[in-house]
Amino acid sequence: MKVQYVINGKKTEFDISPGDLLLDVLRDHGYYEVKGNCYGGSCGACTVLIDDIPYASCTVLAAGVDGKSITTIKGIGTLQDPHLLQKAFVRSGAVQCGYCTPGTILSAYALLKKNPDPTDDDIKKAIDGNLCRCTGYIHQIEGVKMAVKMLREGGE
Repeated sequence: MKVQYVINGKKTEFDISPGDLLLDVLRDHGYYEVKGNCYGGSCGACTVLIDDIPYASCTVLAAGVDGKSITTIKGIGTLQDPHLLQKAFVRSGAVQCGYCTPGTILSAYALLKKNPDPTDDDIKKAIDGNLCRCTGYIHQIEGVKMAVKMLREGGE
């Protein structure tokens, strides 16, 4: 069956099987920034935004999001033009091994789109589904807070 998505702002069409998971479809088509790990929705490494809402793509049937907008980490910023959250994560030391970073940043990005002035509890709740064995979460929370400050101050 054919499905159509808008991935990172670009219209795409893929031929899939009805039971394919979104994670596998994305990776099969070169979106390697979406990490596969638990295949149970418990780690957050495969987080993508579907119509601006974070989802574990390992739990989403690809056919079920036909016609939707999907954003991966490359849809909010690149190495050449990073988003403020990406810059803040680097500056705060929230990026260590980097495996969980895309999903965590996308979860934080979705939070900041809804709530540009989150409390610490808001931040903790937003990134709660993203497991990280390296940072202990303190640096990630600080990274989000740094991004909020950067946004308030109008940039870098």
